[in-house]
Amino acid sequence: MSKFIRSADIEWFRQRLSWVMYFVTAAFVVIFLRLFYLQVIEGEEFSRLSENNCIRLQSVEYPRGLIFDRNGILLVDNRPSFNLSIVLNDARPVDATIEKLSQYINVPAEELASKASGIKGISSYRPILLKQDIGRDALAAVEAHKYDLPGVSVDVQPKRYYPYGKSAAHLIGYLSEINPNELKDEKYIRNKQGDFIGKFGIEKSFENYLMGKRGGRQVEVNVSGQVVRVLENIDAEAGNNIYLSIDQRLQKRAEELLEGKAGAVVAMEPSSGQILAMASQPSFDPNEFVSGMTHDEWKNIISQANRPMENKAIKGEYPPASTYKIVTAIAALEEKAIDVNTSFYCPGYIKYGNRDFRCWKKGGHGSVDVVRALAESCDVFFYRVGQRLDIDKLAWYAKACGLGSSTGIGLEQEGTGLVPSAIWKKKRFGTAWGSGETLSAVIGQGYNLVTPLQMLVLISSVANGGKRIRPIVMKRIETPGGQLITESKPEILGTLPVSRNTIDIVRKGLWEAVNKNYGTAWIARPGGGIEACGKTGTAQIVGRKEGDDEKMRVPQHLRTHAWFVSYAPSSDPKIAISVIIEHGGHGASAAAPIARELIKCYLNPESENTDHTGVTADYNIVYDEH
Repeated sequence: MSKFIRSADIEWFRQRLSWVMYFVTAAFVVIFLRLFYLQVIEGEEFSRLSENNCIRLQSVEYPRGLIFDRNGILLVDNRPSFNLSIVLNDARPVDATIEKLSQYINVPAEELASKASGIKGISSYRPILLKQDIGRDALAAVEAHKYDLPGVSVDVQPKRYYPYGKSAAHLIGYLSEINPNELKDEKYIRNKQGDFIGKFGIEKSFENYLMGKRGGRQVEVNVSGQVVRVLENIDAEAGNNIYLSIDQRLQKRAEELLEGKAGAVVAMEPSSGQILAMASQPSFDPNEFVSGMTHDEWKNIISQANRPMENKAIKGEYPPASTYKIVTAIAALEEKAIDVNTSFYCPGYIKYGNRDFRCWKKGGHGSVDVVRALAESCDVFFYRVGQRLDIDKLAWYAKACGLGSSTGIGLEQEGTGLVPSAIWKKKRFGTAWGSGETLSAVIGQGYNLVTPLQMLVLISSVANGGKRIRPIVMKRIETPGGQLITESKPEILGTLPVSRNTIDIVRKGLWEAVNKNYGTAWIARPGGGIEACGKTGTAQIVGRKEGDDEKMRVPQHLRTHAWFVSYAPSSDPKIAISVIIEHGGHGASAAAPIARELIKCYLNPESENTDHTGVTADYNIVYDEH
């Protein structure tokens, strides 16, 4: 029995051993066939790869999203840029290769060598950028001599292009190379060294939407580093397209009217908050930043006294002058310090303490009520109001009207302005508020500071019946294929602290300022059946003695700033405008005509009476309201 069992075990073992032998034999056959394929059939190809070629991964840059105006006019595009690079390991001898390259493209060898040697910690197999956007002549020279330039290659990458140059530059912004600190920020986790990102304006605020997705490809290169073939490719994905709320036609007109001046114009649709134009002068060309700017060039721009890099529409802070009388009138009416029938006599000044507070009109306005005071910008009327109104109460109304804080437009570097109060002065200077200072505050002088955008929101709130609406610069965002991602909708920030009756009184005063012959802003009448409303302002930089002739005796940099805020049509406002001209003189003569031309451009584009200078020579405005 035991002998039978041992025989069965031996037979089982022989069968198992046979299966193992079959498996081992089959494995050796497969290995043999694979070796035969690699060494005999494909041997020559793999020998070529091992001796001369290698496989590399290359990054494929994405095109940024495009930017359009509200009507689909292309404001920001991408164009091809030919970038010259070198791979040091392939370019040996490097010095000789750079010397040849220098002769072919007419760039000093020292400049190219400094780029190649000045980069630390980068693998010798990675391409080093020698020169961006080399131009088609240099491209042709490199291609014609590519066999003499091992390791040198030209890559085509999308580059930002601003077809309108300086137009809307402060709103759109610009690109610049990412810096080391930004690379550490989680917000830029998808970026790498050498990337260009938004540094200002829309380009920065909407970076996450405009930025696309980087692609890549696997290529075979020869011993000179030249691409032999593409093995695999992953396409880059373009960024999303942004449609701004601005009207490029109106934007261009605003910039024409500001030409040669320092200041800002910003226009808005009062019912929606959509910004229709935002111009700041002087401006800059964002194309210069994309091409690369030296330290000296940047220093030269930022050191200019007229601040070309500042978006004066949102960052510039100025005394509001007589435009502030809108706030004073609201506060006085709501606090019952006056009513619509309250009148004060204006002899041209009032005496307060040991000082005379003058009205802009030397001979005085006579007896005026609040409507007439707004229309004629009577300082004495508002001085009298200031004697009845507490500064802290005035400050409360100013803040409730949106002054002293940002508007929430969504652009960086927006100014907040300043609304003075007794508490503020005590903290700031350690002294008590003087009652005479209230008389300066009620006419928009003293410590008051506002931005043109803040005043635009205020005048828009008056125009639409009291709703403070957040200003909007982005109308909608779409995918490259046209699919809607997001769309802006009106957002009410709050309401003016006023009754409907107060709004009507203020609006009547602003209407008379433009449409009555005694109004300070009659020059702003657009004609063509359009009735506008507005308020002028002339902000003093330094005090002037009575009888001084500003143009003859005051240096340019000390002359008054010119203000005008307006809306039209008066019955159904479609556009509101805020204009500030730095050291421009009087609001009536320098700022109001600009608003007039923009109203005509927007509401009556076919008008043949448009004054292309913005100021009509026949007018002789001498109004000097504060």
